[in-house]
Amino acid sequence: MWFIIGVILLYNLLLFYFGWNGWQWIKSLGGRKKRLQFVYWLFLIFFAYSFMMGRLFNEDKIVTWIGAIWLGFFYFLLFLLPLVNLLVYLSKFTRFAKSKVIRWSGFTTLTVTLFLFGYGVFNAYSPVVRTYHINIPKQIEGKQSLNIVMASDMHFGVLSGANQAKKLVIRINALNPDLVLFPGDIIDDDIAPFLEQGIPDLIKQIKAPVYASFGNHDRDDGVDLYKVLNKSGMRLLADESVVLDNGITLVGRKDRGYQDVIRAKLLELMKNVDLSKPIILLDHQPYDLDIARANGIDLMLSGHTHRGQIFPMNWITNKIYDNDWGYLKKGTLQSIVSSGYGFWGTPLRIGSRSEIVQLKVTFQP
Repeated sequence: MWFIIGVILLYNLLLFYFGWNGWQWIKSLGGRKKRLQFVYWLFLIFFAYSFMMGRLFNEDKIVTWIGAIWLGFFYFLLFLLPLVNLLVYLSKFTRFAKSKVIRWSGFTTLTVTLFLFGYGVFNAYSPVVRTYHINIPKQIEGKQSLNIVMASDMHFGVLSGANQAKKLVIRINALNPDLVLFPGDIIDDDIAPFLEQGIPDLIKQIKAPVYASFGNHDRDDGVDLYKVLNKSGMRLLADESVVLDNGITLVGRKDRGYQDVIRAKLLELMKNVDLSKPIILLDHQPYDLDIARANGIDLMLSGHTHRGQIFPMNWITNKIYDNDWGYLKKGTLQSIVSSGYGFWGTPLRIGSRSEIVQLKVTFQP
């Protein structure tokens, strides 16, 4: 309770700090009328709480977009405004008038913020394909190589809807995969936009078998999400395993982020698995790599980290996880973590890129 109060208090203090700086800039442009000041603060408060109102109004599209844009601007201003304040303070030791420094600092801050926003939106909505060549030293039935495509963290919802789903399906089919894997966060907390935009029918157009596992955002109270997703062109593995025709075992885990969900231990899921055949684990959050290795997992596929999504958050994810993005080998275990196809909160990526992962896997002992 006290933590929530503290967060709200800190947020409002930062909001006042942003608002005060913005008003100083407007005054430097000649805007000093009380009525203008009232309208300015009214609009600022609306924008600052729009991301909360989007939830209250059942994911209203317009309010949700406004809230997402505000979160992006909030993040940028958090880093830029202290630098601006330092510059204005230092201006008193120069021959430049303080009002002019404030005016041009405001224009510069706005220009930089808009540039970063545009760049971040491009990175978020323009996925690249990253290809990894790996070998699993075990044999399978039939051909000894597979073209596997992986996509995680789609976060299908209001901000990432049918157009992004169509793009995903087109890009996946263009790669001509033998197998498609979705290790979690298929939806963004609410199944309604996923269904209303017809995304299940789009996923059904993928021309390869699709298997998936739960992520921490794959939840919607009162909805049998397991049933819904299994009818959406994929086979969901929730603490389950399945043996493919070629002998590969796919193991999909429930997400560790739910306090109200009982998640089976990996040791239990591996009891009846043939360790002489390749084993691929779908586990949304890339924790416990050593446990996966000890239980005979050959390839662990994860997402969740978004590679920090916006710099410098990637420094934090790099410290939290053994592998926060890309490829890592630990003994017999190979781990691949995707930065994700979608995004969370705000449609921005800086220092990371929306991606689809292609795995060219050979099986040679």
